[in-house]
Amino acid sequence: MEEVTFRKAVREDVPLILEFIKGLAEYEKMSDEVVATEEILDEWLFDKEKAEVIFAIAEGEEVGFALFFHNFSTFLGRAGIYLEDLFVKPKYRGNGYGKAILKRLAQIAVERGCGRLEWSCLDWNQPSIDFYLSLGATPMSGWTGYRLTGETLANIVVYNGIRGREA
Repeated sequence: MEEVTFRKAVREDVPLILEFIKGLAEYEKMSDEVVATEEILDEWLFDKEKAEVIFAIAEGEEVGFALFFHNFSTFLGRAGIYLEDLFVKPKYRGNGYGKAILKRLAQIAVERGCGRLEWSCLDWNQPSIDFYLSLGATPMSGWTGYRLTGETLANIVVYNGIRGREA
């Protein structure tokens, strides 16, 4: 592996971030689900600062990226880092860049005093599963992820005639 360096994304990187997201979506056979635009990413990553992006740089170009944000563990009583996306361009895979990105995220988590680094992986993605296991990651058996999106998310605001609001 050529030496890898990291840099935090800046606003001017939004087109590149979207390119990486689309590359990941293509790999995961989910391209039709990408509705993110440069404008949306700019707002949520840089105006609202709800997530962060780092790039792995080797051979003079961005070879991989990670998009992550803080979550919180009530049991640990501290924040953690949730890795939403990690993607290495196909021609750079197998060279240790994915491992380098995870090591950098672990370093960020430790530096920030976080209690854990976690992520999800598609069940069919055996190459990634094998990679994560080789690093000592523990699968979260006994847990099933759930999600509300789109119309279902909007409709839950009024559920059984009860409207929730802050006190």
